[in-house]
Amino acid sequence: MKRIVILLAFTFVTTIIMAQEFQGKAIYKTSRKIDIQLDSTQVNSEQHQLMMDMLKKQFQKTYILSFNREASTYKEDEELEAPQPAGVELMVINTGGADLLYKNLKENRYTNQNESFSKLFLIKDKLEEHDWELTNEKKFIGEYECLKATKIREVEVVQSGISINGDRDLDAEVGEEPEMKKVTVTAWYTPQIPISNGPANYHGLPGLILEVNDGTTTMICSKIIFNPEKQLDIEEPKKGKEINQEEYDAIMDKKVKEMHERMKSNWNEDRRGENVEIRIGG
Repeated sequence: MKRIVILLAFTFVTTIIMAQEFQGKAIYKTSRKIDIQLDSTQVNSEQHQLMMDMLKKQFQKTYILSFNREASTYKEDEELEAPQPAGVELMVINTGGADLLYKNLKENRYTNQNESFSKLFLIKDKLEEHDWELTNEKKFIGEYECLKATKIREVEVVQSGISINGDRDLDAEVGEEPEMKKVTVTAWYTPQIPISNGPANYHGLPGLILEVNDGTTTMICSKIIFNPEKQLDIEEPKKGKEINQEEYDAIMDKKVKEMHERMKSNWNEDRRGENVEIRIGG
């Protein structure tokens, strides 16, 4: 009897997805592994824990993937940020985020509307071709049975920039060749929802991706809504300076280096010991 119920549930979901006006919404929770060592002679254990808690909070976010059979939008569900404790200033430079990511699976392209350094960009390019390796490993995420897929990805090793009383290696040569390393990306997708989509820039599997882990960041689906009462807005953004991904990356790299130099100069003049700057690459 239990198998019959599961079969009927699967048939019901598939029928909904194949409907002409099918739409859905998946809610993802994200978190990031943070491992930063600070000089104990400059920072006591209470300050260290405070900074770690603040950083952890920075990367605990909620995103909404609104999708149909051919396209999707991915956007942060923004909340008011908690004020930072007095005496501590935290600056996170995130060069890999997306304010509004539109993916068109049918046309194999994306548009990323992103506001960086007070300027609005419209990044247009082809979708990344993920070389997924499918496995037979299974697990349940909520009520959905998922299968595991993996891929190897090369990423730039970005050192965390820490300044405590100005004591930090800010004199490293700007423009040095970045160190690269290979990481394993693990995705869990469910064939019960036969949509080749997922959070952020992940897609290309025979089912909706419900969880992704790249060794540092984890994205996991906490809720799925099919055909919500309110019509979803799955439209490509139009405003912003139109460029491709390579051009955008070059602009961000230049801006971050300029900010790095300004901060180094300021800290050499004023070694207050209350600043923490973290650069996070995407």
